[in-house]
Formats: sequence, C-alpha cells, structure tokens
Amino acid sequence: MRLILALLLPFMVFFTIGRPFQGIFCLILQLTMIGWIPAAIWAVYALSQYKTDQKIRGMHNQG
Repeated sequence: MRLILALLLPFMVFFTIGRPFQGIFCLILQLTMIGWIPAAIWAVYALSQYKTDQKIRGMHNQG
C-alpha cells in the first residue's frame, strides 16, 4: 500500500514513516511537474530503507 502511495503522492510516504521534514521538502519538489519523478524515486528508496531498518531492528530484538 505504501508503494502505491509512494508513486502517487510521494510526500505522504515520509509522513507515514516518521520523517516529516523530508516530507515537506519532497512536497516542495513534487509541486513541479519535473520534480514529480525524482520525488517518487526518492520516496520509493526511502520506503525500502525504512523496511530494511525495520527488519534489522526485528533481528536485534530476537537475538
């Protein structure tokens, strides 16, 4: 679900993963049509990093 959100409304992804300042900057970037594609790529990348961080934290809590 967040991946679809990252493609349609990239700035919202940053708010859902707890990075509001990056979300505001991404919104400014997204307001230009040229900036929409880099904003979407950045949001997908940040989302993948967030998922990786969650997996690492889960492994530390188990072991």
